[in-house]
Amino acid sequence: MTAVITKDKKVTHNNKGNSKVISSTKVDRKDAKLALAHIMVAFIALFVGGLCGLLQVLVRSGQFKLPFGIGYYQVLTVHGVLLGLILTTYFILGFQTAAVSRTAGALSNKQRKTGWVGFWIMTIGMLAAATMVLLNEASVLYTFYAPLQAHWIYYLGLTLVVVGSWIVGLAQSLRYIQWRKENKGQTSPLLSFMVVVNNLMWFVATLGVAAEVLFQLLPWSLGFIERIDVLLTRTLFWYFGHALVYFWLLPAYMVWYAIVPKIVGGKIFSDALARLSFMLFLLFSIPVGVHHQLTEPGIDGFWKFVQVVLTFFVVIPSLLTAFSMFATFELRGRELGAKGVFGWFKNLPWNDVRFLLPFIGMVAFIPGGAGGLVNASYQMNQLIHNTIWVTGHFHLTVATTVVLTFFGTAYWLIPHLTGRKLTKKMNNLGIVSGILWSVGMVIMSGAMHIAGLFGAPRRSEYSTYGGSEQATEWISYQVAQAVGGTILFIAILFIIGIVVNLLWFAPKGEEEFPIAEVAEGAEKTPALLENFKVWGVILVALILIAYTIPLIDIVQNSPLGSKGYKFW
Repeated sequence: MTAVITKDKKVTHNNKGNSKVISSTKVDRKDAKLALAHIMVAFIALFVGGLCGLLQVLVRSGQFKLPFGIGYYQVLTVHGVLLGLILTTYFILGFQTAAVSRTAGALSNKQRKTGWVGFWIMTIGMLAAATMVLLNEASVLYTFYAPLQAHWIYYLGLTLVVVGSWIVGLAQSLRYIQWRKENKGQTSPLLSFMVVVNNLMWFVATLGVAAEVLFQLLPWSLGFIERIDVLLTRTLFWYFGHALVYFWLLPAYMVWYAIVPKIVGGKIFSDALARLSFMLFLLFSIPVGVHHQLTEPGIDGFWKFVQVVLTFFVVIPSLLTAFSMFATFELRGRELGAKGVFGWFKNLPWNDVRFLLPFIGMVAFIPGGAGGLVNASYQMNQLIHNTIWVTGHFHLTVATTVVLTFFGTAYWLIPHLTGRKLTKKMNNLGIVSGILWSVGMVIMSGAMHIAGLFGAPRRSEYSTYGGSEQATEWISYQVAQAVGGTILFIAILFIIGIVVNLLWFAPKGEEEFPIAEVAEGAEKTPALLENFKVWGVILVALILIAYTIPLIDIVQNSPLGSKGYKFW
């Protein structure tokens, strides 16, 4: 069998002379519009959420007061929701739409319409929730912890965001299913497979937060329920909340596994290893949320221990990924003539923003992952629980590893979708933006980690620290956070400028959507890795083992009894 590239499609020819289109070298123009709509909302969220983040660190430094009666927790909620939920979800769904169209083929008209329906449901929900936050009716942080209560429109808005994301993910998954039917017996495109795994994980995880909102928070805020069980709401949230981290992370892994090897001129080290790591993330990302609740009474210590053990299993696919990526880098370096143990390092394309920013993200995940092990450990968690250490950890993992990879991806994806070129000037400005982001994050996140070890609280503004001697020790670290946050906002201005250029002003042309091929000699991918029925059964079993008894205990021992639910 041979393969040839036509103008925009890759075609295979078998020995009988028959041919079949197996992938497109370009994202379909109609699909590109859907992907771009998501990406544009994501970068609007970046600017507004980043501005609120700057205001936060300035307030925490003690040198700035919010004007016009704006509350600290108001901007904190805007920052958390826009960057933690909106920026990430919209960018991920936009990228995944483009990835499926590029590797599995253009969406059908019905699939594309489904995607647009999901997009508009998400956007309506986002605007509704944002309105309530701006009116100071929903300053409950992005975790929306009870007993803090938001306006019912806020909860409904976030519910619409989740439901809309399900619909967009459904459109992507239907295209993958169609490809499997059209190409029976063949291994599916790696990127499309990864998209489906991430969508499945997202759907299963968000069932927890959907149950929390629909059956507890929303009826409570409407007055249909007198009281709610706070421990139950927190448990349902963290059933979702930890898997959310992997919903952020897996698209970055998609870029690392399938796209970065092409950028460096190499090949995918192992298709089977990449699929295995994604299936392991699917299994071990959801039944682990209780490790965020180690200090809370009401959950038996045995079940906390079970979920801590499951949490540490996530190290396995992370190490598989690290091995695969650095094996790819070393093999490519040696192809270019590198000698010695680390000679390959200098042969990487450091002047290419498409590589540099994801690589910085990979490096940041080393201390970020180590901090995650601290968070999930019984004794060490006692020291840092609910301190600003945890915030620093999130800014290393999500706001550096994930977001820098997203930025590096956007710099080639946007011109590919708009029919423009990533010029050398924009490439260099992108490198500057990545360096500024990295420097700002080292300063801000580093100060957060250190202040957290001294006991600085996670969410409090400067004015609540009082005049204690301990609070005095924190002040210098709060100032450092303000310095780092200011540098980060300058980086955001660079990033927004580059995005605007790539959307409307860059010269017309064709920018590659790079997809790497699998290395020769790599082991054939076992069909088991694409058997979602088997992995789905294992996933459900793990969830039932980890959560059935704890949830029964919480409900049976609830102080509400029958008094909680009184519907009018």
